[in-house]
Amino acid sequence: MKRTYPNVLLIVSEDNGPHLGCYGDPYVATPHLDQLATEGVRFTQAYTTQAVCSPGRASILTGLYPHQNGQIGLATHKYEMYAAFPNIPGLLKEAGYRTGIIGKLHVNPESAFPFDYWWNDRDYISFENRDVHQIAERAAGFMNEEDKPFFLMVNYPDAHLPFHRQQFGLPETPYEADDVAPPPFVGIDTPRLRAHTADYYNCMSRLDTGVGLLLDALHRAGKAEDTLVIFTTDHGAQLSRGKTSIYEAGLRVPYILRWPGRVQAGLVRDELLSHIDILPTIMEATGLTCPKTAPGQSVLPIARGDAPPWRTYLFAEWGSGGPTIYFPQRSVRDRQYKLIINLLQDRASPSSGYSGPDQHWVPGATLEEISGADASIQQAYARYANPPVEELYDLENDPWEFNNLADRPEFEAIQDRLKARLQAWQVETHDAIQDPACLARLTAEHDRIVETYYQEGPWGTSRDYKWTYSDYLY
Repeated sequence: MKRTYPNVLLIVSEDNGPHLGCYGDPYVATPHLDQLATEGVRFTQAYTTQAVCSPGRASILTGLYPHQNGQIGLATHKYEMYAAFPNIPGLLKEAGYRTGIIGKLHVNPESAFPFDYWWNDRDYISFENRDVHQIAERAAGFMNEEDKPFFLMVNYPDAHLPFHRQQFGLPETPYEADDVAPPPFVGIDTPRLRAHTADYYNCMSRLDTGVGLLLDALHRAGKAEDTLVIFTTDHGAQLSRGKTSIYEAGLRVPYILRWPGRVQAGLVRDELLSHIDILPTIMEATGLTCPKTAPGQSVLPIARGDAPPWRTYLFAEWGSGGPTIYFPQRSVRDRQYKLIINLLQDRASPSSGYSGPDQHWVPGATLEEISGADASIQQAYARYANPPVEELYDLENDPWEFNNLADRPEFEAIQDRLKARLQAWQVETHDAIQDPACLARLTAEHDRIVETYYQEGPWGTSRDYKWTYSDYLY
């Protein structure tokens, strides 16, 4: 006898774009995720809301944009939500679900998320240690614990830095530098970057093995047929112009949904999806009421093969990671064009910290590597470091945003249309920094905290401070 409520298995990897075989990546083999896509629905145009961990994960769990829920930067640096908003584990727990999480939560306050079970043993699941066999065993224990519906979120640390070539014997045969090339959005190809890219793909291979083990555990529990499975990642890869940027490589993510007998197996759809759609999707699947404040939409009608009314425009943002990389930005895209608004013009963007003598992220391009690239690539990196007020890209003909079309007369109407829609969205979602006074106050608060606590580097000397931005943004 089938359950009244389906189980929900939400799988979230870390720091990777759609670099999977089923998305056409030419270098990495991902047979288990490819099989999941064959058995379910693969979405080709799915996006995070902000390309760093805590804001992206908060959007998944609450269905709200970062500026709506307050998680505008990393929990590591004490950014936190304005309040305990309705969220996936809380809503499902109220309906009688067992709720569990494996791996990191990384959203503040943790008390807002009522998980019955949380396993996050750093010896097995962390940036340093990635034992996907142990992860699957812990998941199996939770899935088999009681005969009642469950919600389980499994958060894999791959492919976060460091890019481990091999861990716990996986992958069995690691990729080497000569086997791969850097993704096209990097725009630069050197032996050093190829070596880092190979280890990024080794992380992706280990992730794929882990997902295969997890899905095997679900099958052995006899619950695969009655479980909605969603696979995505928090944001794009930690390579140049990816993570911490508002470019496509930071925002675009894989998204695969499987629900046997309820969605169309093997379907591929190209609607513009956002992580804010995950909560409404789970609410519809479980027959629960979606919070009225959630701006997203359930993707289940699309996954069934229907053609429901859908968004024409998709939005994203950047606020901060840690205080030293605060640089507020907003973006909007339609099917072809994308507009980025850079709100601070009195400083360079600190989010481009992949180059220079104090380079923090070694997989990124160095100044020397950038200087040897084509002129258009050099210009793109210069623009990344010192963004103009507005950037406009034709994603159909320039998918990796190398050619800025902003302020060209022939694109004026497109730029104006997108800007008007972006400003309307800011009003609709109560984006406080559209008010110059709020933006100035938020900037001053970041400058003060950086001056007091972060003069010695991006990790700071202490966390002996408290943010007050909820007082004027919320």
